[in-house]
Amino acid sequence: MSQRTAIVTGGMGGLGEAICIKLARMGYKVITTCSPGNTKVEQWLAEMVKQGFHFSAYAVDVSDFESCQKGVAAIQAECGPIDILINNAGITRDTTFRKMDKSAWDAVIHTNLDSVFNMTKPLIDPMAERGWGRVINVSSVNGQKGAFGQTNYSAAKAGMHGFTKAAALEYARKGVTVNTISPGYIGTKMVMDIPKEVLDSKIIPQIPLGRLGKPEEVAGLVAYLCSDEAAFVTGANIAINGGQHMQ
Repeated sequence: MSQRTAIVTGGMGGLGEAICIKLARMGYKVITTCSPGNTKVEQWLAEMVKQGFHFSAYAVDVSDFESCQKGVAAIQAECGPIDILINNAGITRDTTFRKMDKSAWDAVIHTNLDSVFNMTKPLIDPMAERGWGRVINVSSVNGQKGAFGQTNYSAAKAGMHGFTKAAALEYARKGVTVNTISPGYIGTKMVMDIPKEVLDSKIIPQIPLGRLGKPEEVAGLVAYLCSDEAAFVTGANIAINGGQHMQ
C-alpha cells in the first residue's frame, strides 16, 4: 500500500500540531494549512524538523472558498492525491449574545463552519473516485451542550456535525467515512490562556476525571478514525471530554 497523505487545517500549534505529529508517526505524509501572512511558518517547520518531522505547510484562508480551491489545487499538484482531511481550524470570538456584533458572528461561522465546506468540497469526490477516504471534523463539547458567551462558536461546532451526518450518508458506499470528534477542555494554549482561577474553580470541577485532556489523547482518537480499522465508523460524533458531557 502506498503512503497515504493527510491535510490538517490549522495544524501549527495546539491540537493541530499534536494531530500532525501523531499521523506522521503512523507513517502518513502530513500537510498543514496556515493563515496567509503567518510569519511563524518557517520557524515552526524548522522546529518540527529538529523533532524529526518533515511537514509541508501551505497558506490557505480556510474561510474563503476561492483560497481553498487554489490552495488544494496547489497541494495536489505538488504532493499528489489527498486521502485524509482533518478539518481542525477554528477561532473564538467569545461574548454574550447581547453584546455580540455581526463581525464576531461572521468571523467564527466563516472560519469554523464554512471552512468545512470549503476544504471538503474539492477533496471528497476524488477520494470517492479512488474508493477510500477519511474526513474528520473537529467540533467541541460546546457544540453539544452550549456554552455561555459562545452562541457563535456553539452554533458553528454543532453545524459541523450536521454536515458530518449528511455527508456520511452520501459517501458511505464509496469508501469514504466522515466523522466528528468533540473534545472537551484540552490543555492547549487557547485553554491555558483562560485565567487559572477560572480553570480551577469553574471548569475542572465540571470534569469527572478532574483534569484537562491532553492534545495527544485527542490526536490518538483522530489517528484511529484515519485507520483501516475504523472503516465501519461513519456519521459518528465521538466525545472526548473526560466525562464532562455524556450522551
